[in-house]
Amino acid sequence: MKPTVPVHLVLAAILVAVLAPPAPAVAQDGQLGEETEYAITVIPPGGPTPRLADGKPDFTGLWLPNSAGQGVSGRFGVDPAARRQFDPELTPEEPPSFQPWAAERIAAMTPIELELSKSSVNCLPRGVPAIWLQNPYGTMLVHKPGLFAQLYEVLNNFRVIYTDGRPVPEYPEPLFHGNSTARWDGDTLVVESTDFDERTYILPNGWFHSDSLRVIERYSRPSMNWLIVEVTVDDPEVLTEPWTSAPRRWTLTTDPINEFYCTNNRDLEELERLRELEEASRTDSAP
Repeated sequence: MKPTVPVHLVLAAILVAVLAPPAPAVAQDGQLGEETEYAITVIPPGGPTPRLADGKPDFTGLWLPNSAGQGVSGRFGVDPAARRQFDPELTPEEPPSFQPWAAERIAAMTPIELELSKSSVNCLPRGVPAIWLQNPYGTMLVHKPGLFAQLYEVLNNFRVIYTDGRPVPEYPEPLFHGNSTARWDGDTLVVESTDFDERTYILPNGWFHSDSLRVIERYSRPSMNWLIVEVTVDDPEVLTEPWTSAPRRWTLTTDPINEFYCTNNRDLEELERLRELEEASRTDSAP
């Protein structure tokens, strides 16, 4: 087993990285101000949209959350446009508008509580819609008439969405990915989900949800190499109005999907212990 770095050192490193001033952009030849030739650029759209036997777009493929069509994490010579999923100048993504009580609750979360809310720390599934908003790993989609399956590399989770018109259960059980129904709006597949497990977060900034959460996902494939996913979060108990993400581009890759299990339970235990100490300290200092 690999040695585990103490959590307080990890948190200290995060603070240093956040507070450090940004470094200047450097061209590949090491000179400032010269035009850089990138080794990895935005993948072209490719050919026409593949289609199922019923004529609807086929979303089958392994998709990466970037515009490169290949892994870019930790690699040099990557065009910044190839790293991102959308251009904030062309399709800006507005911040969510929280109810006052929800904003206060999020603001009151300590750094340890924020860490514990992250799927990468607590080893729980990211859930919907977080799997499309805060997932740096590949997702394999398997699509055929009547069924749309999503195989997530992160934590080896999966999700099956039936597109044959069947209704959700009358008494649904709360699920990490919610209970979903699907319909077509032209060439866009619209998936509506409700009844989410309360342990999921929308984003790793403390954005929690209520029992009233309703998520609408819109999937489209304008070309061979591009998949567009847009998410709407409707949660009137937490938000003053529904929030819609920018249309995020995922790109087709020939890379294999990998096995990935969360095994950092030692960090989780340490963070839980620190949270207990925080809560005890609050109790002792209370009047």
